[in-house]
Amino acid sequence: MSQAFARESYPYWVTVPTRWSDNDQFGHVNNAVHYSVMDTTINNWLKAHDFDVAQGGETINLIPETGCRYLAEMSYPDAFEVGLRALSVGRSSVRWECALVRQSDGVLVAVATSAHVFVDATTRRPTTIPDPLRRHAQELVTGVPGA
Repeated sequence: MSQAFARESYPYWVTVPTRWSDNDQFGHVNNAVHYSVMDTTINNWLKAHDFDVAQGGETINLIPETGCRYLAEMSYPDAFEVGLRALSVGRSSVRWECALVRQSDGVLVAVATSAHVFVDATTRRPTTIPDPLRRHAQELVTGVPGA
């Protein structure tokens, strides 16, 4: 990375432990685990803000895009510290970014992104993000150049 990691540009932080099974044959956390950690962080944040697709409802979210830049290795039994921010909040979509930090030494190991599009559960056509959720998501937009 060409610039320093700005931890303060991620307003929401959680810790996600690694598991023995997360290590691959090379002795580090497999790339797919990073996506799972990002997805879990975002969905737990959504659930904490009363958007839980498992409860049913008229609106669901689909993920048309993800990406991840891997910057350093990590191995079990370390834990991820995950910072979450919203890069943008549109009418029917949110672009997320997660900073995945190695808890043992604070090293940024990956920056993962995804886009969620909120759609009608029946028609699968884009719909407006529910207002209470939109307000909470906008609180995660920092405008600070980050990781």
